[in-house]
Amino acid sequence: MASKGKAPRGTIKDYPNFDANHDAEVLRKAMKGLGTDESAILHILTTRSSAQRMKICLQYKTLFGKDLVDDLKSELGGKFEKLIVGLMKTPLQYDVSELHNALKGAGTDEKPLVEILASRTNQELRAIIQAYKQEYDKDLEENVVSDTSGHFQRILVILLQANRDECTTYDEAAVKKDAQELFQAGELKCGTDESTFLTIIGTKSAPYLRQVFTEYMKISGYQIEESISSETSGNLRTALLAVVKCIRSVPEYFAETLYNAMQGAGTDDDTLIRVMISRSEVDLLDIRERFYANYGKSLCNMIKNDTSGDYRNALMSMCGGEDK
Repeated sequence: MASKGKAPRGTIKDYPNFDANHDAEVLRKAMKGLGTDESAILHILTTRSSAQRMKICLQYKTLFGKDLVDDLKSELGGKFEKLIVGLMKTPLQYDVSELHNALKGAGTDEKPLVEILASRTNQELRAIIQAYKQEYDKDLEENVVSDTSGHFQRILVILLQANRDECTTYDEAAVKKDAQELFQAGELKCGTDESTFLTIIGTKSAPYLRQVFTEYMKISGYQIEESISSETSGNLRTALLAVVKCIRSVPEYFAETLYNAMQGAGTDDDTLIRVMISRSEVDLLDIRERFYANYGKSLCNMIKNDTSGDYRNALMSMCGGEDK
């Protein structure tokens, strides 16, 4: 999350000379009669900020007595529809609906759970928990507990306390002590003491943990990620690695998430859509920078090669340009 005093590093910002009335009329025209003008729809909805999209929605209802989201759903289809309809939620509503979808029905989709809970700030998590309760009349933590188990469940519950230390100062002796404890709980132990990993990584402040990870490397000769990969498995490994990566750098974590969603055979469109929507007004510029630095190709270019049609055009518009 952008820290206080810093401008958000999103690719989508408030559109200059915004006119909700004009946008609502263009959208209505794009969906009225035979055929749909998808390019007009994507042009408007991928270049307006979330707050502006909410105003367009209200104006559309006022002018035409119709629900814009319902009209979009009836006119669009597939991945393009999923992306556009996702954009019509506020960032908070979107996170809440993604978590709900991950937990409902048979089986659990761990990806959104891990991605959202590992990367959001205490403040954002508290808002999510409250909004989830309001929207579904259910307790998010209870739903997570009933759908997960073991140490994976424990790390998610720790994150859901939204109680990570936010102190920016730390004590060198404490850093050394925690690094030593992590070393003894993993590399030095036959088997792994997961509880130590969960408590330290799940609750300490990000600046403090970055120091702990540096110290851990000095003591053990391993990066903490290497130890987690060799000492844990399955969903717990995925969750711990996500938390560690977000502690180091949230944009770096999402750059890797996007890269993994598109590399290899087939594209993980659910992840691609979710990250592009949820980071477009937060730090997508930083994510693009990290993506280019780490993989030697621009995010926009990879999207271009991995997607097609209106869906591709909408994602490329949200991406906001090439990185050289």
